[in-house]
Amino acid sequence: MKKRGLILALVLASGAVHSADLRDAEAVPQLGPYGVEGYREFLAAGRHRAFVIAPGGAWAWRADLTSKELAERAVLNDCQEQTQQTCVLYAVDDRVVFDAKAWPKLWGPYSTAEAAKQAPIGTRRGERFPDLSFRDATGQTHKVSDFRGKVLVLHFWGTWCGPCRRELPDLQRLVRQMEKARDVSFVFLPVREPFKAASEWAQAQRLHLPLYDSGVDGRGENAFLLADGSKLPDRKVAGKFPTTYVLDKHGMVIFAHVGDASRWPEYAPFLKDAAASSGK
Repeated sequence: MKKRGLILALVLASGAVHSADLRDAEAVPQLGPYGVEGYREFLAAGRHRAFVIAPGGAWAWRADLTSKELAERAVLNDCQEQTQQTCVLYAVDDRVVFDAKAWPKLWGPYSTAEAAKQAPIGTRRGERFPDLSFRDATGQTHKVSDFRGKVLVLHFWGTWCGPCRRELPDLQRLVRQMEKARDVSFVFLPVREPFKAASEWAQAQRLHLPLYDSGVDGRGENAFLLADGSKLPDRKVAGKFPTTYVLDKHGMVIFAHVGDASRWPEYAPFLKDAAASSGK
C-alpha cells in the first residue's frame, strides 16, 4: 500500500475530519484509476462544481451549473443511480467538504434482530443473504448462517478471472489488517473451478487467504449448494466475477460490489463500524 493510502486509512480509522489537498486525487477514498481520471477532469472544470463518492468506488461530478447547491443536488442524484450505498459530497467548487468521521458509518443503519427475521432472502442491500453451504480445507461443512454474530465478507472469484487475480493481493492486505478483529470473518469461494485448483494457484502466488470449497468440480458447473440441499445458480449471486458482499451480524446484506474494487485496506473502518454497531 502506498504511503499516502496508508495515511488516509489511518485518518479514516481515527474518525478525524479529512482535510486533504483539493488537488490530490489519490487522497479520495476508494477511487480507482477511472475515478482518479474523473476527479482530475472535475478539477479542470468551471464553477459551480461538485464531486461525490460512495463506499465501493462509485463517484460522479457535475460542473458549470448556476449554483453550487444545484450542482450538489444534481451530482448526488447521478451517483445514487449507480449504487445501493449512500453517496456523499467530497468536494464542492474549490474546497474539500468530505466528512471522514461519518464515512465509515454509511453502511448503516443496521437492522434489528426482529427486522432481520422478516427480511426477504436475496442479495440486495437490506436482504438476508441466501444460506450457502461450503466446506473448509479440512472438509468440514459450513453455511452462511453459521457466521451469525459476526460481520462476514463473502468474496466470489476464480483463477480464470483476470480482475479477480488482480485484486487478491489487495484483499489479502485487508484480511491481514483485520486479523485481530474476532467478530469479522472472511470467506473466499472459488467459482466454476475445483477447490484444489484454486488453492494450489493461490499457494503458488503466495496468497494466504481464507479459501473455502463451494463444491464445484469444474468450469461446467454454475450453481452453489444451499444449506437445505437445493441449488442456486451462481448468476443469482454474482452477475460477473469477482463479486463481494458484506453481511452484518444478522446475515443482512449491507454492501454489495460487482467487479474488482480499489484500495481494499480502506474498507477496514467500515468493517469495524459494522462489527461494533450491527447485531443489536
